[in-house]
Amino acid sequence: MRIGLIADTHGLLRPEAVAALAGCACIVHAGDIGTPQVLEALAAIAPVSAVRGNNDRGAWADALPEDEVVSVGDHLIYVLHDLAALDLDAAAAGFHVVVTGHSHRPSHEIRDGVHYINPGSAGPRRFRLPVTLAELCLGPGTATVRFVTLEAGTPGAP
Repeated sequence: MRIGLIADTHGLLRPEAVAALAGCACIVHAGDIGTPQVLEALAAIAPVSAVRGNNDRGAWADALPEDEVVSVGDHLIYVLHDLAALDLDAAAAGFHVVVTGHSHRPSHEIRDGVHYINPGSAGPRRFRLPVTLAELCLGPGTATVRFVTLEAGTPGAP
C-alpha cells in the first residue's frame, strides 16, 4: 500500500506534489499546513490525516490534533509535527513508523525497528534545502521509503 507523506507546505501545494501523490491510498500531512485549502486539495486525491504544526493558526487549525495515530493494514503510524516533542517510546508503544515535519530536512532512519521519517518541506523553498515529499510503501511486515524531489535543481534528498 502506497502512503503519501508531506509536511511544511505553508500554504503552497505545488502541482508536482499533487502529481506525486496521485494514486496513494492515503496521505499523511505532518503539520505547518498553512491553509485549509491545502487539506481540501489533498483530500481530493486521497483520504488525509493531518496534525497541527507550530505555524498553523486559526479556527481551522485549532480543530487539528497535535498528534495522531494512523492505522494502515497491520502498521501503526504515529504523526506529530516536531520530533523534539515526541514523549513516548515508539517501539514500546507498538508503532512501526513515526512521521514528523518541522525541520524541513528530509530524513529516514530506523531505530529499534521503528522508521522515523521526515518527508522534508513541500512548500516554499527555504534556504538551500531540497523541496521534497516522501512515499511510504507498506506491505505485510515491510516498509520502504522513497523521497520525491519536487523542484528541479535542488540538492538531492536522502
